[in-house]
Amino acid sequence: MSVRIRLSRGGSKKRPFYKVVAADQRAPRDGRFIERLGSYNPMLPKDHADRFVINEERVKYWLSQGAQPTERMAKMLSGLGLVAAPALHDQPKKSAPKAKALERIKEKEEKAKAAAEAAAAAEAEAKAAAEAPVEEAAPAEEASAE
Repeated sequence: MSVRIRLSRGGSKKRPFYKVVAADQRAPRDGRFIERLGSYNPMLPKDHADRFVINEERVKYWLSQGAQPTERMAKMLSGLGLVAAPALHDQPKKSAPKAKALERIKEKEEKAKAAAEAAAAAEAEAKAAAEAPVEEAAPAEEASAE
């Protein structure tokens, strides 16, 4: 029997209230459960004491017996330091850019790099041009003074 620590929904329409329960994995979400471990009321402000109430001793017991928290419960329990935070993936493979999009991105990067190099070369050329007339102007003044 696989035991899960999960949320069981209660409350009326558009006014959710959840019980934190230890239940058999095969049992329905709002159906039979083994033990009630706490409650979660998302309608209360985040800093309210009654928003997330949990019996930490019983949760530790069920975790030691091999119960697995659902992803949402793992996130909530990690805030209390009872379990490690789940690894949340920013971008799933399904929505990652495909080959053509990656080629376009590479081309844009190459163009940007080439433009930056051209700008740096033009800037260096402008500096050299600015310094060269100053050096040439000085001998011309000396020649006209003679």
